[in-house]
Amino acid sequence: MTEKKPKLRESVDCGWGRLIYGPAFSDYRKLAEAVYSEEQRKRNIAIYVEEPHVVLASAPQELFLNPSHVYRLVFATFGGCTVDSTFRIRRAEAKKDAAAISRIYSSRHMVDVDPGFIYASRKSRSVIFLIAEDRKTGLPVGTVMGVDHAAAFGDKWRGSSMWALAVDAQSPFAGVGEALTCHLIHHFMEKKLSFMDLSVMHDNAPAIALYEKMGFEKVTVFTIKHKNIINESLYSNIDEDEESINIYSRSIIDEARRRGIVTEVIDKANNFFSLSLGGRTVVCRESLTEMTSAIAMSRCVDKRVTNRLLKAHNLRVPAQILASFDSRNERFMASYKTAAVKPRKGEKGRNVFLGVKKAELKKVMDRISKNRKSIVIEEMVKGKDLRVIVIDFRVVAASIIEPPVVVGNGKHTVRQLIGKLSRRKEEATGKRSSIPIDSETRECVRSAGYGLDDVLPRGRKVTVRKVALVKTGGTIRDVTATLSRKLRTVAEDAARVIDIPVVEIDMKAASEKSDRYVIMEANERPGLVNHTTQPVVERFIDFLFPQSIGKGRESGNGK
Repeated sequence: MTEKKPKLRESVDCGWGRLIYGPAFSDYRKLAEAVYSEEQRKRNIAIYVEEPHVVLASAPQELFLNPSHVYRLVFATFGGCTVDSTFRIRRAEAKKDAAAISRIYSSRHMVDVDPGFIYASRKSRSVIFLIAEDRKTGLPVGTVMGVDHAAAFGDKWRGSSMWALAVDAQSPFAGVGEALTCHLIHHFMEKKLSFMDLSVMHDNAPAIALYEKMGFEKVTVFTIKHKNIINESLYSNIDEDEESINIYSRSIIDEARRRGIVTEVIDKANNFFSLSLGGRTVVCRESLTEMTSAIAMSRCVDKRVTNRLLKAHNLRVPAQILASFDSRNERFMASYKTAAVKPRKGEKGRNVFLGVKKAELKKVMDRISKNRKSIVIEEMVKGKDLRVIVIDFRVVAASIIEPPVVVGNGKHTVRQLIGKLSRRKEEATGKRSSIPIDSETRECVRSAGYGLDDVLPRGRKVTVRKVALVKTGGTIRDVTATLSRKLRTVAEDAARVIDIPVVEIDMKAASEKSDRYVIMEANERPGLVNHTTQPVVERFIDFLFPQSIGKGRESGNGK
C-alpha cells in the first residue's frame, strides 16, 4: 500500500495579508482566487508558483507577476554573521513591542499590521516578529518578520522566508537592516531549517548588493500578487503627471483615489491638482486648498503679520522687529544678545540663521537680502521644536522635530554614517529629506571633536545639524498622544485667530507635556505626509469630502 502524502497547508496569516503556498494547490483557479480574495486593507502574496503563466491566465484582470527577485541563503554553506552590539535584537513579546512595530510600518508607508496580531504571534511556531532597539534607551529602531515554512505549510524542504523588513527612518544607527537579517538567519538555523528566501525589487541595487555580500544567491522563483491600489506601481505605468508630482501631493491623491474621488493633475511642476466628488471640485496645491482664503494665507506667509496678530489675541510669540537701517537693530541685539534672523516671507527654513550675534548681524542680513524691510530679527527662544497640525480647527497630529544624529559603530567614518542615514531618510520620504554635507554640517562635526573622515567610536553620538528641519534630515518624533491640553488648545486657538482650516502651528516648548510655549510661525501649506504615524492625510480628505468617510476603509484596497 502506497504511503499517503501529507496534505500541505495552503496559507499563513502574516498580519499584512496571507502568504499563500503555491505547491499546496493542484487547481490553479483556486490558487488565483486565494490571492485576490483579500481581506480589507491587506495584501496577499503567492510564493513558489510553479506555472505562473497558467495562474495568471485564469485571472488576468486580477493578478500580476511580482517584479521582484528572490534571493536564497542556504544554511549548510553559510559562513555566519555578527550583530552590532550598539543595539539589541529580540523577539517581539510585549504589547508595547507590537505598537512600536505597527508605528515603524506606518512610518515607512507599509501595509498596516494590527498590533493585536503581532502580540498574538509571540508564541506562534510559524510566524516570528523581531524588533531591534537602542540598548541605552530601549527605543525600537527596526523590525522584521519571518515565516517557518515547515511549521506554516508542512514544507518538506524545510525552508523559511523573510518579509516586511523595516528600519525606522529616524534611527541614528547604521546596519540595523543587516543585523535584523542576520538574527533571523540564526533563528531559523537553530530550528534546523535548510534555507531562507527573501524578495527584493529588481532595481533595488543597494539591497541586492548587501544580500549578495551576506551570501544570498538569486533563484528562479515566482511570486504573484493582486492588482490592488497598494500594488499599483508594480503592475501599471502611473500617469506621467502623477509620477512627477511630489510626495506631499501624491499622498493626498492616493488617499482620494482609494475613496473613489476623481483626481486630475493640473500643473505638475507646481503641484496643483484637483479632487472631484459628487459634482464638487476642490483645487489643491499640496495641502493648500481653495478652502483657505487669500486673507488667511497672507497672514501666514508674512511672519511679521502672524506675530502681531497672535500677540494681539494674547497668544505668546517671540519678541520681533522688522530689520532697519538705523540703530533699532543694535538696541534689539543689546536686549537679546543673540537672535534668529530670517526672511519676512519664506518657508522650509530657507535663509534662516540662528544664534546670530551683534557682530554678525549685518553680514547675515546681507546674505538674506539687501532690502532690510524683507528681514525680521527675532529673539532666540529655547525649547523643543513642536509642530502641530490643525485641520478643521482641531488638532490631528503633533511632532517634535530634532536635528539629525549619527551613532558610531567603530567601522564607518562620520561622512559614511551621515550618508547612510541620509539615504534612509530619502528612501522613507520620497527624497524630500536628506542631510547635506555643507558648512553647517562640517561645523557641527568639528565642534564635536571630529572630522568628516574620522571613524566614529562605537556608541558615540554626534548631532550633525544645528537647525531642526525635516528637509535637512531632522528627526520626527510623534507626540500626539502626550500633547498637553494647554498646547492643544493654543494650537486650535491660533488657527481660529488666523481663520485657516488647515495649518501647521510651529512652537517652541520645553516638551509636548508643558504648558509653557511660544508660537514661532504658522505654515499655510503643511507637509501632511511628515506625520506618518497619524492619519493626517485621511483627516484632510475627511474635511474636504465628508461624504467619502469610510469609503477607503471599506474598499479593501487600503494603505
